[in-house]
Amino acid sequence: MRTTRRRTPERLIAVVLFDRVDLLDVTGPAEVFSLLQREMDHPTGYRVVLAAETPEPVTTSAGVRVLPDVTFGELSGAAIDTLVVPGAVTVGESREIVARCDPAVVETVRLLAARTRRVASVCVGAHILAAAGLLDGKRATTHWSTARQLAAEHPEVTVDADPIFIRDGGVWTGAGLSACLDLALALVADDFGAELASRVARQLVMFLRRPGGQSQFSVSLEPVSATRRVDELRHHIAAHLAQPLTVADLAAHAHVTDRQITRVFKAELGMTPAAYVERARVEAARQRLETTDETLSRIAGTCGFGTVSTLTRSFRRTLNTTPTEYRQRFRIR
Repeated sequence: MRTTRRRTPERLIAVVLFDRVDLLDVTGPAEVFSLLQREMDHPTGYRVVLAAETPEPVTTSAGVRVLPDVTFGELSGAAIDTLVVPGAVTVGESREIVARCDPAVVETVRLLAARTRRVASVCVGAHILAAAGLLDGKRATTHWSTARQLAAEHPEVTVDADPIFIRDGGVWTGAGLSACLDLALALVADDFGAELASRVARQLVMFLRRPGGQSQFSVSLEPVSATRRVDELRHHIAAHLAQPLTVADLAAHAHVTDRQITRVFKAELGMTPAAYVERARVEAARQRLETTDETLSRIAGTCGFGTVSTLTRSFRRTLNTTPTEYRQRFRIR
């Protein structure tokens, strides 16, 4: 049954286009805003336009060419409700992912944002917002692969690579790729309520809308450490999750002192050995929850948690959800 609401004023949503932009960053949010109309008996008020420097087609990172609706110049006098800023990346010499920020795009975003009610970056679009000074003093997220780059280049930004999206005042930042759907759904919920946003999620065959605090979910995505010793320790941890794996155990395995092993983990992985072991166990449990019908008790034992209550506490602490909720959302049938 559809919800009838009074007609809302037009909300102009401008999506920024530029050369080699990530295609899903552009089309994902636009699809969410479009599907909202199916769940309403009156116009949503949303008018989504794709804006670029010129009216010529823009070639995305996928090679698909997208035709802009308007130019940046044509938006100069418009009242923009939501400015959506997607991202773009390049691959470095060592195959690392590097966020790309064109100075002209950064300046355009800075000018457009000055008369926009809210600004939302998708994936590595957060780097553009940061370069434009829009994230100064704010907490923000981005794709896990460029989080360190964002933190290093913009120390004035509090970078949190774990959540799938973050709202700080009128600025929203989203994590990588498919999380653009979660971000767009959160914007819909902010405008029209959680019930309508959940209906759109069902249209997208998303079992549930993921809360913004939910983690990007993978310790295995951590960058490779600088030393062979820590890489070997990581492999050792992954192969022996059911064992105690205390600081003393890891130090003995590496033939160093407890203090040394803690110092090395903090320097190279940014966390204590205990925190890394917990995340590795959560990652292993996450994969089993997605791909097997094993009981929580068996998963807890196999992954080194010992008890279901310990497993649940770790999931709440690291992923902001429970094992049961996670399985319901992400079980691969």
